[in-house]
Amino acid sequence: MASDTDQAVQLPPRARVVIIGGGVVGCSVAYHLTRLGWKDVVVLERKTLTGGSTFHAAGLVGQLRNSASITQLLKYSVDLYGKLEEETGQATGWKANGGLRLACNNERLAEIKRQATSAHSFGLEMHLLSPSEAKELWPMMDVSDLVGAAFLPTDGQASPSDLCQALAKGAKMDGAQIIEGCRVTGFDIRDGRVSGVQTELGDIECEIAVNCCGIWARECGRLANVSVPVQPMQHQYLITEPIEGVTADLPTLRDPDRLCYFKEEVGGFAMGGYELKPMPWTPPDGIPRDFHFQLL
Repeated sequence: MASDTDQAVQLPPRARVVIIGGGVVGCSVAYHLTRLGWKDVVVLERKTLTGGSTFHAAGLVGQLRNSASITQLLKYSVDLYGKLEEETGQATGWKANGGLRLACNNERLAEIKRQATSAHSFGLEMHLLSPSEAKELWPMMDVSDLVGAAFLPTDGQASPSDLCQALAKGAKMDGAQIIEGCRVTGFDIRDGRVSGVQTELGDIECEIAVNCCGIWARECGRLANVSVPVQPMQHQYLITEPIEGVTADLPTLRDPDRLCYFKEEVGGFAMGGYELKPMPWTPPDGIPRDFHFQLL
């Protein structure tokens, strides 16, 4: 069933751009296209916004990467998150509580020193800390094996679902149409290009179709005889009960040697890992049709 974003549940006959997928990526594409003046934009969501893989994302926002272009993109993201709630009236859960990155050996310390030089060249504020200084920022941490750390005060965290809703609202404010409860079933192809999108609610002509389907991206690509090299993977995280001393302004924390991260979550911690040998998730009959706001 569609929400109040489209009470009549009717597709327009045509659009310049059809975006498939109402997660944070699809809504961000719609938001930015409308800001560039592309008003004839339609987002099609199979069920409801954020219900696929967006709602359970960690929401950590770190800016520094080895690529200058990706770092600049992430800097832009932080700037956007800081003003999006005021612009749309929709909460994003954005907190610029900073990001702490640990070094538990001299090799990692040398790496973060190089990163600090890169950060400054990108215009990012980044501070190198001693173990005792890191503990002041993160009092629950045992720093007995810590040799140093880096702190980026403009890093932070957001609520992925809230952020998605804010981007969607901003896109609609600028003319985009978002239709929920609309599953895509195929594409019309003309001269090697997509000329229309087929859905369970009817067909819509378009000049451009954008695949923002997340874990369904590969399946969506197959509908147009396009191979999309995206593979859903199983991932684990845990959420604790409230812990004394964990405050809402606690920085996010990454330990690249132990391949884990921590962030404050309702007075406790959310903790996840970066698996060295992650397990693919490939159900034999494809992702279940009713997979919505579900975990594995």
